[in-house]
Amino acid sequence: MRDPVLPAPDYKWSSARAQPWTRRPNLQPCTNEETMGERIERVRWDLVNITDFHKVRCSPQRYSRLQEFLESELQALDKVQFDKYDQESKTDYILLRNFLRLKSRQLVQDAEKDQKVVPYLGVHLVIQLVRVIEARQRVDDMDGKRTAEMLVKVLEHIAMTKRQIVDGNEPEEATTALRATKILRELQSHLQEWYAFYKDYDPLFTWWVSEPYLKLDKALGDLSDTIKRAALGIEPDDEDTIIGEPVGRTGLLDALESEMIPYTPEELIEIGKKEYAWCEKEMHKAATKLGLESWRAALEKVKNDYVEPGLQPILVRDLTREAAEYVKKHDLVTVPKVCEETITTFMMSPARQKVNPFFLGGDEIIVSYPTSSMPHQDKLMSMRGNNKHFARATVFHEMIPGHHLQMHYMKRVRPYRQMFFTPFCIEGWAFYWEVLLYASDSWKKTPENRIGMLFWRMHRCARIVFSLKYHLGEMTAQECVDLLVDWVGHERATAEGEVRRSIMEAEYGPLYQAGYMLGGLQIWALRKEGVERMGEKKFHDLFLRANQMPVELFRALIEDEKIGKDFESSWRFYEELEDRSGAED
Repeated sequence: MRDPVLPAPDYKWSSARAQPWTRRPNLQPCTNEETMGERIERVRWDLVNITDFHKVRCSPQRYSRLQEFLESELQALDKVQFDKYDQESKTDYILLRNFLRLKSRQLVQDAEKDQKVVPYLGVHLVIQLVRVIEARQRVDDMDGKRTAEMLVKVLEHIAMTKRQIVDGNEPEEATTALRATKILRELQSHLQEWYAFYKDYDPLFTWWVSEPYLKLDKALGDLSDTIKRAALGIEPDDEDTIIGEPVGRTGLLDALESEMIPYTPEELIEIGKKEYAWCEKEMHKAATKLGLESWRAALEKVKNDYVEPGLQPILVRDLTREAAEYVKKHDLVTVPKVCEETITTFMMSPARQKVNPFFLGGDEIIVSYPTSSMPHQDKLMSMRGNNKHFARATVFHEMIPGHHLQMHYMKRVRPYRQMFFTPFCIEGWAFYWEVLLYASDSWKKTPENRIGMLFWRMHRCARIVFSLKYHLGEMTAQECVDLLVDWVGHERATAEGEVRRSIMEAEYGPLYQAGYMLGGLQIWALRKEGVERMGEKKFHDLFLRANQMPVELFRALIEDEKIGKDFESSWRFYEELEDRSGAED
């Protein structure tokens, strides 16, 4: 049995060599002959198994095991006979290599952040709790008495940490304090599962541990609440204040390298500003056609053109059918019958609307509209933010030919590539259709429709600017909200929801918001040559059937460009763009 009350080791981890707590099995990557698709599937499921078993994210043991796995897979990948692969397999090789490299870098960055957090909470507190959770995963022998003694000591450390934070003896930057609350919440959740595993099934455990565990569970919650009040200046139940963890310039550069975007964050911000200036000019033209002097006045007119309560699902249904019929009529892309006939619709909860103020799409449509229980002003902001013209511009982005169609293909054609999910591909594809339909004469548009489409296009420009500047530390969350209100004309509630989703939702990486417009512009830059060479429908079908990958790699794939083992990003796509505007004279 491992003694749970031994002094906690130093909490240190480095990219050079992790310091494990136990001897690790010498696991090697599979040496049997694998196709690249099979290798990717194995790596995906190996990672799932490792992270599910080593589930405490701040654990040195977890960092060590993941580092070992990623290093071994990169080394094995380097030994494959790359030149014997066909173009698709070479593409898969580059995708897997970049994925493993990014995961390795992110592992180092996460460990460095945790090395700040753990001393803030108390090394003994964190390490001892991590130990008992990991011992339960291995089903080590349980000594109830010693475990109870350890919990009592941890309670003493919690009380000491709490006093230091309340007295201001442990000042810390907001990002570290925020990460500390997440670690406490995670530990609390894992300990609840740990306690339930032994409780009553092990009578001695229950006799010794029940009383100190119940105190510990409450103390962990109290410590998290104390950090929120003292270090973050918010109440524990505050769901409105927007607090995130900027990744910094290094984190952005790592992500850009993985996404094959050969631009600096600063260059991308300038692209966002340039695209915004074009949108403003188009907005002025549309406003003039409505007899209004400013585009902001025209936007107000459009916002107030919304449907009455109860009719929003009907509006979205009809717009969905319109978009699908359009792409089929003009033979722009293959729409499988099953994809079109199995669209389901749901309503978004008021709580979820705080994060997603507009309706969402993909496998299904989730319609955003105010409920009777929402405050009057929130109702009006939601109705204005989900007006007829904004909705028309959103439907083809979310459903067919956008996300719903793409997700249909993703699950059926080379599904293993879903592991390489990238916003430049999936959000870029949906935004590309916004650009294409704005430029198309056959997609009929009133001035109000154009304003609805341009609103979202301006929104994508602002996303590039505010998200990158936030992660560079050049804008606060509140300044991001203000930018969306000032630049785009968002309702403040919807702007807060957009920023909250951008920087607080764990699944969104630092480039997610920038990926919409930049990925769409990449596809648009590739479109001219691709359509001239193979036709519009084939070009679109090939993109869908490629599944997920950086757009530059798709470019190399369809143009049969030589893909070397050391393939790196070099495509300065923005400089190649010709007129993409659909601008009216």
